[in-house]
Amino acid sequence: MQSITPADALHLFHAAPQRYLDVGDGAVAYRRVGAGPDVLFVHGWPASGATFRGLLPALAPHVTCHLLDLVGAGQSRFDRGTRVDLRRHIADVRAVVDALGLDDIAVVAHDSGGLIARHALAGDPRVRSMALVSTEQPQGLNWRFRQFLLMAKLPGFEHALSWAASRRRLRRSPYLLGDCFHDRALLDGEFEALYLAPLRDDPARRWAAGEFGRNFDPQLVRELAEVHARITAPVQLVWGEDDPFFPVARAREMVSTFPNAQLRVVPRAKLFVHEERPAEVAAAILPTLLRAPAIDATTASA
Repeated sequence: MQSITPADALHLFHAAPQRYLDVGDGAVAYRRVGAGPDVLFVHGWPASGATFRGLLPALAPHVTCHLLDLVGAGQSRFDRGTRVDLRRHIADVRAVVDALGLDDIAVVAHDSGGLIARHALAGDPRVRSMALVSTEQPQGLNWRFRQFLLMAKLPGFEHALSWAASRRRLRRSPYLLGDCFHDRALLDGEFEALYLAPLRDDPARRWAAGEFGRNFDPQLVRELAEVHARITAPVQLVWGEDDPFFPVARAREMVSTFPNAQLRVVPRAKLFVHEERPAEVAAAILPTLLRAPAIDATTASA
């Protein structure tokens, strides 16, 4: 058993990664912590592996956590000749699993990381279970997400986004990032330091965030029902009750598209439910990661 404090978890992502994994025209930043069965964590955008830091104190004593910064995010390595899009991330996740020699893994994925992980590992016999947290749904993208993708096509989008997000009052607007959290104060502090400051201060990461939005392929969302049918491993869905980007009503409908899935809904939480309510999310997913009997949690069942 390996203990880790919240301060330890935060330091893990401020420090240099333990290793870089070459994926062709870039390198994934890699960190490992914990002891026990292997679990791969796949983040969404514009976040990084640091988005899972709040889960680590509860999970690391029970599982080995393999944490990635996908190419273009966090402390990954890339340049402006690097392709940054969903399909290369799908291929990179497969390559990482191969490179690490993981032959019995659970997967935790959030937001577009859930879309990437499902396409990368659906039907893969090495996957024993999945925990998907507030992610794309086969019913398609709702108007909030479609609006973001349309804006991403505009010249200078990433510059405008980083400028606005670096201003406290603007980023708390529901038209920008305000609806990512039930408690908008969480957009400050660690969230700002880990994700927003790099967009403001690092032109390469700002460019990569823009590339991801410009290159987002909605076809991969439309294919999710077929992808879900190939995921025979147990799936635990966890949703913020008030998530406006991936509505919980659609998540309830989505359960039946998997052969073996269940949903836990966390009250007073939105898109970043795992950052807002990490203890509840960890309690909801740990049994599935271990494929053990369900344990009590203070979240609300769907």
